[in-house]
Amino acid sequence: MAIIPVNAINNGLSTSSVDWLTNITKGSNSNAVNKTSDGQSFQSILDSIVKNINETNELTNKAEEEEIKYAMGEDNTLELMVAQNKANISLSYTVAVRDKIMEAYKEIMNMQF
Repeated sequence: MAIIPVNAINNGLSTSSVDWLTNITKGSNSNAVNKTSDGQSFQSILDSIVKNINETNELTNKAEEEEIKYAMGEDNTLELMVAQNKANISLSYTVAVRDKIMEAYKEIMNMQF
């Protein structure tokens, strides 16, 4: 899976979120239970996921507002396209994170203790 440098196109996501996704997709294996390989706690990872979901919702709402403004003739096409692209990239990122979480969950469920 290719990582889109979302911070390079200024889509509104935090750089730490992009770095976190990059670390997940690299598939780093660590035996630590409470901390990841870069020292993050599981709680901080969950907090960043919730933050990214909230960012996705905000960008989607902004895109809908821009659509309404465009329909009323208050905004130009460029603003609408930028808002829609930001929302689309953010949603793609959120889906990629969800897929990795589901993959990890399934792997954990298949472990034999």
